[in-house]
Amino acid sequence: MDRFVQRLDKGFKAIDDAEYILIGAGAGFSAAAGLEYSGKRFDDNFQDFIEKYGVQDMYSATFYPYETQEEKWAHWARHVYVNRFSVGKTKLYGQLLELVKNKDYFVLTTNVEHQFWINGFDDERIFATQGDYGLMQCEKACHNKLYPNEDLVFKAIENTRDCKIPTEMVPKCPVCGGNMEINVRKDNFFVEDEKWHEMYKNYSEYLGHVDENKNIVFLELGVGFNTPVIIRYPFEQMTYDNPNSTLIRLNRSHPDAIPQNRDRTIGFDEEISEVFGYWLSRV
Repeated sequence: MDRFVQRLDKGFKAIDDAEYILIGAGAGFSAAAGLEYSGKRFDDNFQDFIEKYGVQDMYSATFYPYETQEEKWAHWARHVYVNRFSVGKTKLYGQLLELVKNKDYFVLTTNVEHQFWINGFDDERIFATQGDYGLMQCEKACHNKLYPNEDLVFKAIENTRDCKIPTEMVPKCPVCGGNMEINVRKDNFFVEDEKWHEMYKNYSEYLGHVDENKNIVFLELGVGFNTPVIIRYPFEQMTYDNPNSTLIRLNRSHPDAIPQNRDRTIGFDEEISEVFGYWLSRV
């Protein structure tokens, strides 16, 4: 039998037999779902920024040192619109939900596009550790509150000229009057509001109620080495600590297990859509 099919069957059996499934989703999973930050999607949506600033992809463009708030928010409005508000449901996220909906699952994700909520995963079963493109905060975190930015984003999109928005549209902190920022973890000013702490509590309680004598699957999707301490390393540690666990790692570049977990890890460097398609054909 083809080794790929053997791995597929072994992975499906682990999921089918699992009492608990802890999902860890990174940027590679959103990219596989179609939210790519480079290539044609970037060129089609950011041609004016490419020509004016020489930015090369959506990720690096978020770190560009825009000289004015008018330029910064013209970029962020475009970025948030393209990746948060214009996307809707995606096939891959929907397939994942179909795979786990009847299991005791939980989602730990570093992704900020809100896709787990958009695709119908249970709110109390999601911990998005790094923020949400649909929210903004005080740049200096002078207070612990987040604000929806959808209205601003759509108005900014309509009023962007020469990669700038009108000065009167630039958001200001309602408490200190300073600049605002997208709620994405990039420095020590990231706001962890009441909802963030609620998600953290739900995650901690989920880990607490997992029975280590029952079958556990750690399903790791597109998690690289940008922030491995959030998902990749903890999943390896928990796999090592739980004798009845299986780590299923889908990663185009780094699918391998650490030596200590080799016997309990199933790695895939194939397309996630291909793996999911096979598994769903067995459901």
